[in-house]
Amino acid sequence: MSVNDTKLRIVEAIVELHEEVGPAATTVTAIAGRAGVQRLTVYRHFPDDRAMLGACSSHWNEHHPLPDPATWTGIADPRARLETALRGLYDYFRDGAPMLASILSDESEVPELAEVMTPLWEYMREVAGGLSAGWGVSGDAQRLVRSAVGHVLGFYTWRSLADEGLSNAEAVGLMVGLVADVAAEPRSVSSPA
Repeated sequence: MSVNDTKLRIVEAIVELHEEVGPAATTVTAIAGRAGVQRLTVYRHFPDDRAMLGACSSHWNEHHPLPDPATWTGIADPRARLETALRGLYDYFRDGAPMLASILSDESEVPELAEVMTPLWEYMREVAGGLSAGWGVSGDAQRLVRSAVGHVLGFYTWRSLADEGLSNAEAVGLMVGLVADVAAEPRSVSSPA
């Protein structure tokens, strides 16, 4: 077996374990056992958690690419633009739900995850900013629209809707309607007394 084959088996073992039990509970012993190698072989290829997380992330992202914003950025109508983006994102969430849930739940426990998650959070901020534009509101109303868009783009928002039995199409329709309602009738937000 070649060095590249061994390395790929180790990466696939890391990905499987991160998806099943999360990065915080994944041990080098479990990775070695799953890959059919010795612990030392794992460390030879991946000397620390950062290297393991980076390899896992690269491998997983290669097979689960984020939706390309170019598919919706040219759509002038904000409602249609949001609908197109949410269809792509909710499909991405559905296809990657086990891994996303594991990674997000361990994010605060595994400091090295911050580096791996930074591109995702930057992507989501950019997408939210673009999808918040063009609704014909300004000032406080724009802030509310931006908050609503940020909410509907969240993995846990999608997951709660899926847990309620909604299909992705139903979830997209409901969330587009929510943002459209906020844009149509912006409410003032006040702090409790």
